[in-house]
Amino acid sequence: MVSSDPTLERHFKGHRETVTSVDLSCNMKQIATGSMDSCVMIWNMKPQMRAYRFDGHKDAVTSVQFSPSGHLVASASRDKTVRLWVPSMKAESTAFRAHTATVRSVNFSGDGQTLVTASDDKTIKVWTVHRQKFLFSLNQHINWVRCAKFSPDDRLIVSSSDDKTIKLWDKNSRECIHSFCEHAGYANHVAFHPSGTCIAAASTDNSVKVWDIRSHKMLQHYQVHSGVVTSLSFHPAGNFLITAANDSTMKILDLVEGKLLYTLHGHQGPVTCVAFSRTGEYFASGGSDEQVMVWKSNFDCEECSDGVRLQHKTTSSIKTPPTSSTSQANLNSQPSALHSQASEPSEHLNGHDSHTAAHAQSSNGSSSSSHSRATHSHTYRHPSSASSSTQQTKSKALPQDPQRVQAQSQASDGGVPAGLASTLEHIIGQLDILTQTVSILEQRLTLTEDKLKECLENQMEIGLHLQRREEA
Repeated sequence: MVSSDPTLERHFKGHRETVTSVDLSCNMKQIATGSMDSCVMIWNMKPQMRAYRFDGHKDAVTSVQFSPSGHLVASASRDKTVRLWVPSMKAESTAFRAHTATVRSVNFSGDGQTLVTASDDKTIKVWTVHRQKFLFSLNQHINWVRCAKFSPDDRLIVSSSDDKTIKLWDKNSRECIHSFCEHAGYANHVAFHPSGTCIAAASTDNSVKVWDIRSHKMLQHYQVHSGVVTSLSFHPAGNFLITAANDSTMKILDLVEGKLLYTLHGHQGPVTCVAFSRTGEYFASGGSDEQVMVWKSNFDCEECSDGVRLQHKTTSSIKTPPTSSTSQANLNSQPSALHSQASEPSEHLNGHDSHTAAHAQSSNGSSSSSHSRATHSHTYRHPSSASSSTQQTKSKALPQDPQRVQAQSQASDGGVPAGLASTLEHIIGQLDILTQTVSILEQRLTLTEDKLKECLENQMEIGLHLQRREEA
């Protein structure tokens, strides 16, 4: 199902501290990142174009995401605010204020009309994007909320918290439908499967779990990382899941076969964030080494789509191989490329290995962006004998969305003429900027009204004061 190994395409350096979040625009022209250095950066995929640095936040930026159209970027911060940016040189932004503590995550709804945010104030908040108004809070968590995401159809919200629960919420009724309980750790990150029927959670107990939201049962339990799992992202076709962890690796999991497919080494130190592009053709990662890396998936999209259709028709079950204890034995029986999986990450980063499936050598260039030669990256493909990477669970099917797959294949066939698509994209961009401008004007008008009200109140106070003096 995979045509060739993932390859490192570009690498960017410009943040001064750990990169905390990464997202790719729908047209793959820009990449947004947030960092502990309080900056949001917009990287342009065209080599000759410079990156934009946005300085509006007063503390660490914890999360960033492009709007579905790609013409706005939302960011969350430790400064208790959420900001909405136009990703251009002007760096215009507006701030959302309602949380009373660090905002950990921000996520757009599929239609781009609403935002959901998660915070250390133990709440999840929902906002309108264009009027930039706070709508409502979801309040049942009893500890910091790490992450909150909309379902693909925007009807549900999933959230994860330090209270060791993952909660499912109905957006319309604002009620908690179900709580999944974590026992060993808590989930740093959660995401909906593209079909909307499953969720995946990246846990502090070094594992990745996939849950069915209808039966509330755990479908898969991957124990493939040797450090806290920080982030994950589903491939849009629904067949693959990429995970990032503090063990300095990323892992690509084959959800249909229920096995570990690739281990990617590129970052020096913890990998803090990872995200697939909207088409799944690329994915990006960020780490504590302050670097942003863009990788080409090299998944054969037609084969992916066929696989999804086939699985949907036959409702074939996920293969859940034996427990991870046998996995280690199998891994160690492989050639040294696989055997070295258990050794220190620094060995992979500093040594040349003849068994690596893909390898890009290092040079000490100081440019902010470069091709894959600018940094070490190792990709290990795991053969079928090394597939026993999942905890024994009941075999279940990961449901797929045939309509989504059909739409993807139609899109790849180029249903819309390029000229028309470009014009429509430009119109949407202009509308987004216009909306942003109107909202800024609204904010200024509100400030003016507040000042006027204050002046009138002061005038009345002065009048009353003078009246009292005259009476006295």
